[in-house]
Amino acid sequence: MVTGVPVLAGAWWAFRPEKLFINQKVNEAAPAALSAEPEALFTGKLEGQVRQTSGRATIYKSADGKEYLRLSDFTTSNGPDVHVRLVRAEDRALDQEIVKGDFDNVELGILKGNQGDQNYDLPASVDLNKYRAVAIYCEGFHAIFGVARLEKF
Repeated sequence: MVTGVPVLAGAWWAFRPEKLFINQKVNEAAPAALSAEPEALFTGKLEGQVRQTSGRATIYKSADGKEYLRLSDFTTSNGPDVHVRLVRAEDRALDQEIVKGDFDNVELGILKGNQGDQNYDLPASVDLNKYRAVAIYCEGFHAIFGVARLEKF
């Protein structure tokens, strides 16, 4: 009994089951540019095969040269440890619900919310000719929640 409580607490912390039932909405404004509107470079529609995922993923370049990903009209299932990643569009792992092993990706950060508009900065060194898809990915279960294959705007 004494060891059961820490084990249950550890399992709860690792898998965060309440996140399956609680939505977290974000309404982040697009980064403001003082001199010019940001330029849309790539865009794609987010879709999930097993998890209900929808919205648009667009990569913008600001007037100062910084690139960022904007998820707009976005919604997906909530879950523990969900991340936003740039991945290779041709990667076969994107067609599966569960990813077996590692796949080539660029981490953009933990998902800010499972609903709403949100922004993620891209690393300056990212090659957008190589990473042409966005994946909403649950680290805890190695599950793909949704994917957007990006096309030039």
